[in-house]
Amino acid sequence: MLTNALIYLFAAVISVPIAKRLGLGSVLGYLIAGVLIGPFVFHLVGDQTDVMHFAEFGVVMMLFLVGLELRPSRLWQMRRPILGLGGLQVVITALVIWGLIAGFSDYPWQVSLAIGLTLALSSTAIVLQSLTERGLLKTQAGANSFSVLLFQDIAVIPILALLPLLAIGEITHAQNDHGSLIAHLPNWAQVMISTATIVAIVLGGKYLAAPFFRFIAETRLREIFTAFALFIVVAITVLMQAIGLSPALGSFLAGVVLADNEFRHELEVDIEPFKGLLLGLFFITVGASIDFQLLFDQPMFIGLSVFALILVKLVVLAGIARVSSMSKSQGILFTLALAQGGEFAFVLASSARQFAVFDDALVNLLTVIVALSMLVSPLLLVAYEVYFSRKDQQALPEQDTDIESTEHVILAGYGRFGQIIGRLLIAQGFKLTILDHSPGQVDLVRRFGNKVYYGDAARRDLLEAAGAHDAKLLIIAVDEPEKTMEIIHTAQKHFPHLKLLARAIDRRHAYELIQANIHGMRRETFDSALHLGVDALQLLGISEAEAKHAGSVFEEHDDEVLRKLAEVWGDDQRYGMAVQKGLQELKQVLQDEANERQAQKNENS
Repeated sequence: MLTNALIYLFAAVISVPIAKRLGLGSVLGYLIAGVLIGPFVFHLVGDQTDVMHFAEFGVVMMLFLVGLELRPSRLWQMRRPILGLGGLQVVITALVIWGLIAGFSDYPWQVSLAIGLTLALSSTAIVLQSLTERGLLKTQAGANSFSVLLFQDIAVIPILALLPLLAIGEITHAQNDHGSLIAHLPNWAQVMISTATIVAIVLGGKYLAAPFFRFIAETRLREIFTAFALFIVVAITVLMQAIGLSPALGSFLAGVVLADNEFRHELEVDIEPFKGLLLGLFFITVGASIDFQLLFDQPMFIGLSVFALILVKLVVLAGIARVSSMSKSQGILFTLALAQGGEFAFVLASSARQFAVFDDALVNLLTVIVALSMLVSPLLLVAYEVYFSRKDQQALPEQDTDIESTEHVILAGYGRFGQIIGRLLIAQGFKLTILDHSPGQVDLVRRFGNKVYYGDAARRDLLEAAGAHDAKLLIIAVDEPEKTMEIIHTAQKHFPHLKLLARAIDRRHAYELIQANIHGMRRETFDSALHLGVDALQLLGISEAEAKHAGSVFEEHDDEVLRKLAEVWGDDQRYGMAVQKGLQELKQVLQDEANERQAQKNENS
């Protein structure tokens, strides 16, 4: 086992950087690594079945994260492109492939239809990974591709339900019991149990997950939080497999349910590394599982089949792009991105064999065709980048699939100070991503309808999940000076484009913020104390205008002195002298102002 792990890691470490350097993308690098270590090249690894089952957790985690990025309201807003573009693509592609196979082969219509449905799906893993790497996911074509993929992922459930109805042979008990604990029950009972399970996932995610997350977050043990996040994904996978449903769709559903949860950012950053590793392992196993012996035995037939699959998808997708009024470059990107078979084809083909729709030979043939189409797919995007300038890409405004990262301001800290800032910006129409590291505060604020998320804003991965790459402004309103400086250092190092505003706890903290060269800071008690001082002047007989003017002069002078003192902070002798000089200057300024006002009064009288 350790030897195989070493081989996989070594292959990835060598192949992926080379592929990236050549502009081919990491997905193609993983696939090539799998081909090289597989049984038909260097034969470093053998049967990939068990490894692929484990690696499919990468797809499951990816769909969980996709679900986390889609609040139910956002999903509802996307219903038209999902149902329109996605529905058209799956139905038309499946019908065309069904017709071609029925016309040019001896397969029964049931088998032809099952093949059409299996090959109609594209690779969620490859498309999302490739578009994200190239910065194309937020283009018009990227957003539409995402909608199509989402429909395909949802369509897996009804396709799986349809397969038993297409059986052309007798389904034995062993075939029918494909890991499901309820396969022996009547169909109506299976439907009821499946529905009840989905409802339980929805209700559990909505009402039970938050208290558990809050309890774990209060321990301040990050590894336990990570363990619980992984537990959720694995538990849903096992549960969905136990009732014969798609684990990937179950994890997606759980992600959507948890999308409104205050711990959503933390979940995302904890699962992301595991998803990346397991997706890489999945791509390697796909490459290693290609049956090159079958390819060598039937090179012409398989080559034409792969070409026909890609061609059919290109034609169908091009037609959809045209009727949906995409620009030329965006339509071509949309068409090329989705022109391959998908990982769910392996799941559907295996299920079709278990339901006596496919035989072993057909499953092996489809596996090779789909795997080769996945191998070719990244090259299509490379061709797109070569022949089409990025200046033609039309980014969609406010179509970011990241969590709440529209007109983007990130507010770190939502206590008494941060809430005032938040209310002001929200009242002006800005949408915020708000982070707070106190589980109790997050829970309290969310009870009043505010969208606040749990997490430590000093963590690079959390800021990235909150959309820092696209954000314009980061406001730091936490009440711990050390934590404020940590957040600033993280932001300046990894997100140098961000404008930074910060809350200063006291004068010493203000010096540190000035030295950090951020865009602005405010001392938390200064403004309120200054306004109270102005009120005091009025009660002492000074006119309102004069009192406000005195306050303005004081504020301007104090800010100037503050910045001068920041330059000598740390040198006690120079600092002491600067403080005394500042006080004398302030007295002189105020005295000059008083003399000027008195002179004006004398002139007027």
